[in-house]
Amino acid sequence: MFNTQNIKFNSYKFKKIKKTLKNINNKWFNQFGIIKTLKADYKYSYNKKIIKKLRRYNTFRIIGMGGSILGTEAIHQFLNHKIKKKFIFFNNLQNRNNIQLNNKKIFNIIVSKSGDTLETIINANKLINQSTKNNLFIIGNNVSYLNLLAKKLKSEIIEHKNFVGGRYSVLSEVGMLPAELMGFNEKKFKRFNYLIKKKSFVNFLIKNVNETISLVKKRKSNSIILNYDENSDNFFKWYQQLISESLGKKSKGILPIISSMPKDNHSLLQLYLDGPKNNFFTFFSVKDKKSIKLNNKLVIDYQYYLKNKSIGQVIESQKKATQNVFFQKKIPFRNIEVKNRNEESIGELFCFFMLETILLGRALGVNPFDQPSVELVKTETKKYLVNSKK
Repeated sequence: MFNTQNIKFNSYKFKKIKKTLKNINNKWFNQFGIIKTLKADYKYSYNKKIIKKLRRYNTFRIIGMGGSILGTEAIHQFLNHKIKKKFIFFNNLQNRNNIQLNNKKIFNIIVSKSGDTLETIINANKLINQSTKNNLFIIGNNVSYLNLLAKKLKSEIIEHKNFVGGRYSVLSEVGMLPAELMGFNEKKFKRFNYLIKKKSFVNFLIKNVNETISLVKKRKSNSIILNYDENSDNFFKWYQQLISESLGKKSKGILPIISSMPKDNHSLLQLYLDGPKNNFFTFFSVKDKKSIKLNNKLVIDYQYYLKNKSIGQVIESQKKATQNVFFQKKIPFRNIEVKNRNEESIGELFCFFMLETILLGRALGVNPFDQPSVELVKTETKKYLVNSKK
């Protein structure tokens, strides 16, 4: 178990575990450039003056794919109750024309490390109006389509630093510039310094990884997130990419599956309980202080136990009941409970899962920072487009 003011972490309940990871301490992580972005003293490639300049806009369109946008979407959904401005996300190709054209009240933020992401190029092509200058590009310094387009439009360019991989970029310019425009203080998300100085956190992190590797060696390769918080759906889409792209190499990997609870009690739970034993689970919930109370006037005596209950209490009861059944059936699970929904808690979650993924890569013997086969698909797609008829 490891607790912060914001989150309660409980690991898998194993009596004995083989220690796959050895000689890891809090300084070990500093060998990776990406760790710089997790620290409070990280130097952004944008000037704070630009935040002040852009705050006059009320609507922002974020255009990107994968790691260039998923983290920002996670922040937006998780902390939506604090955000007053409107943010629209374009994270896939949609073959439709009813997209509002750019105007003086809408600002576009286009994000791509390579600057050549096909879907981002196409969405930018549909959304950008050349007659306005309401565009900002967060892109690498290399020569690319979006780099050339930004210069043609005389748009502001923010450097997407080369050592920052897309799926690890949420606490860099990629996620923090939009977060500041949402009204947040970026420093509140930076929890690495706070966590890493605690020996108990590092030990807990290593314990989780050793337990996960032990499960993988027992042919349990599906990591199923039982998510009891609908405002964390996008966070786990971010997690899904992080785990899949980082670890899916050399015929190894962990398949992350996201289950919406308690909805999936009525569709997938039977399979989880009595189906193939190739899964391990993470229960995830957020303890919201304000929860809707049930209307006692409509609670009949047949359901007396629902009187004076809130929806939050019902969901918590369902979660604990499911955990009890998992325990009885010896199904491996861990539990993460967010006590406070704030910038610090989602910052701790980002930090925990990124560090865990880096350690899992080491334990599996794969590079957690590349995605070679994805690049093959991009190359093949370009061949088809070059050879296709107009």
